[in-house]
Amino acid sequence: MSKLEKKFPEGFLWGGAVAANQCEGAYNEDGKGLSTQDIAPRGITGPITEEPTEDNMKLIGIDFYHRYKEDIKLFAEMGFKVFRTSIAWSRIFPNGDDAEPNEKGLKFYDDLFDECLKHGIEPLITISHYETPLALSKNYDGWVNRKLVGFYENYVRTIFGRYKDKVKYWLTFNEINSVLHAPYMSGGIFTDKEKLTKQDLYQAIHHELVASALAVKIGHEMMPDAKIGCMILGVPNYPLTPHPSDVLEAMRQDREILYFADVQVRGAYPKYMNRYFKENNIKIHMEPGDEEVLKNTVDFISFSYYMSSCATADPEKKKAGSGAGNIISGVSNPYLEASEWGWQIDPQGLRYILNLFYDRYQKPLFIVENGLGAVDELVTDEKGNKTVIDDYRIKYLNDHLVQVAEAIKDGVEVMGYTTWGCIDLVSATTAELKKRYGFIYVDRNDDGTGTLGRYRKKSFYWYKNIIATNGEALQ
Repeated sequence: MSKLEKKFPEGFLWGGAVAANQCEGAYNEDGKGLSTQDIAPRGITGPITEEPTEDNMKLIGIDFYHRYKEDIKLFAEMGFKVFRTSIAWSRIFPNGDDAEPNEKGLKFYDDLFDECLKHGIEPLITISHYETPLALSKNYDGWVNRKLVGFYENYVRTIFGRYKDKVKYWLTFNEINSVLHAPYMSGGIFTDKEKLTKQDLYQAIHHELVASALAVKIGHEMMPDAKIGCMILGVPNYPLTPHPSDVLEAMRQDREILYFADVQVRGAYPKYMNRYFKENNIKIHMEPGDEEVLKNTVDFISFSYYMSSCATADPEKKKAGSGAGNIISGVSNPYLEASEWGWQIDPQGLRYILNLFYDRYQKPLFIVENGLGAVDELVTDEKGNKTVIDDYRIKYLNDHLVQVAEAIKDGVEVMGYTTWGCIDLVSATTAELKKRYGFIYVDRNDDGTGTLGRYRKKSFYWYKNIIATNGEALQ
């Protein structure tokens, strides 16, 4: 591929992504209420505690709450056009159902967005990113309860009214389909996953889909020039073999993901869900007007992509070949290598899923999470500067971006690309800091030690060059 062929569209939104609960810290400062994350010290891999415990890395995170100016300056040095983060719902409404918002929380995001804009960086804001106010989870069982639609609507109207002149790009829910696999983290559902019925789970999903459509409707009314997207956890499924049963199983697993996008992009439930609901005795209760609300469809589709998976109908092969993954996992692909955390590395899968989404929806696409979690070693270079020689991360990102360029050549409309964890942060799934993604090393360790100092990795300068050349420097 020549340099010219790797040219990305003019105005392509290069940047990076984080989430409030994984980087901000300050979990109990300036009127913030507790969120579901504050009592989950092991992420989705461990127990829920009664109260926040000192071993929960997210309570301090990387102290972005106090250091955001320093960090945004580093993002600007790389040339970011966009920065994706989230608003902590419980920083605005500490209990979720409060009559009035917390002014200190609102002011923090005013300051944060102003800092981004000062450096020419557009904020891309996730409204709800894996951190339901804990009171809504405990008192209402999260999104199982219809009342959360109203609480979310009140929250949305508040932040849209406050930030309408500062934020052009919004996402309604992070990885909305992950609620199927992580109902507490994704949907704030306090009922134990093993005891949660499919009826309640899919009713909760309906409430989220209605709330997402309401956010689109309200956003278009309050901010006519804003773009509001959905956000999907993207894991394409390949048949493990050409056996028709494996092909059909891959189709079934793909539909677990596509169902959420179908509703948010097409504005109605897809017909294939009728059979699933019937066979599982699920009856979605719709309030009057829900079907009309769902017709408020998103302006673009954003998604995360870290890995692909294989699907098989053979229970023995399924058991023998199970692999690790980003909340969703499947059967390992014998043709792919894996990261230190067992996530299979498949750059071509990104081209595949871009084409899959675009063929299906013909809507602009935005890759808002992609990256490599790895154990990084902080070293001192020949100039005496602390850094990380992360050639493995550069290769991972380079290979994926080459496939984005291929998808663009295929005719796919791609708005932008934000790497996940552009600065080291606390892992969502395991609540570790040793699983690092960033271009910027943060001196904090899983035992709580460290200065919280920031250091540019080798990949920092690599990504700066990729942005400066609009992708032409890709290999």
